[in-house]
Amino acid sequence: MLRLLADENFNGDIVRGLSLRQPDIDLVRVQDVGLAGAEDSAILSWCVANNRILLTHDRATMPVHAYRRMDSGEKMAGVFVIHNRFPVGKAIDEILLLIACSKQVEWNGRVVYLPL
Repeated sequence: MLRLLADENFNGDIVRGLSLRQPDIDLVRVQDVGLAGAEDSAILSWCVANNRILLTHDRATMPVHAYRRMDSGEKMAGVFVIHNRFPVGKAIDEILLLIACSKQVEWNGRVVYLPL
C-alpha cells in the first residue's frame, strides 16, 4: 500500500473521503507531523526520510522544488499534483486506483499530475 502525506492546503474533503473509502489507508497530513508552515523543500525532505508520496494542489512551487531535488541528485519520494478544481469524488477514485495498482517504489523520483 502506498504511504501518503497530504500537503498543508490539500482538500480535507479528499482526505476524509479517502479515509472513509479505505479505512486502512496510510495517510497523514503535514499538520499531523509538525510541518505546518514548513517550506516545500522541508516537506519533500520529510517525505524522503519517511518514505511517503506527497499529495498536493500546489502546481506552482512544489513541482519546481521536486525537480530541483532530482536535478541536484537528491532523492525524491514522489509527488501527486491534483488540480484543485478536480471533483472530489474523482480525485478520491484516482488516488485509490493508484494505491491499488502500484507500489511505493514506482513513484520515486516522479511528479505526476492528476487526473491521469
